[in-house]
Amino acid sequence: MIIGVEHVGSTAVPGLAAKPVIDVDLVIEDTADEATYLPALKRLGYRLVLREPWWHGHRMLLSPAEDVNLHVWPQGAPEPVRHQLFRDWLRSHPDDRERYAATKRRLARDTAHRPRDYSLAKNDVIDEIYARIFAG
Repeated sequence: MIIGVEHVGSTAVPGLAAKPVIDVDLVIEDTADEATYLPALKRLGYRLVLREPWWHGHRMLLSPAEDVNLHVWPQGAPEPVRHQLFRDWLRSHPDDRERYAATKRRLARDTAHRPRDYSLAKNDVIDEIYARIFAG
């Protein structure tokens, strides 16, 4: 059973620099019960690319065109809430949105030869923004 679906990530924030890939959080009852959701998603062409039971039961599927990262979370996982808080904060705080955008542009240049390093390199600015979110 689907609990919630949210468009998160940079493409969900108007005016924020973003790769042409949409991140979607899908919250269901139990990600460990893959038989209840994977067959239907596979019929739609989604491909399971990550299974991270140690990280709140996270699963990630990739759309057929590789333009959607579908993050599947169990009910009660904290990450979808954090993603929504971050998205909503950036939508309403232009200074942090621009700070994050500038960081992303710089890191895209600096890690062009090491694309896997890009996501990890954003952690410092993301942590700074979360500190402001949770302080308020």
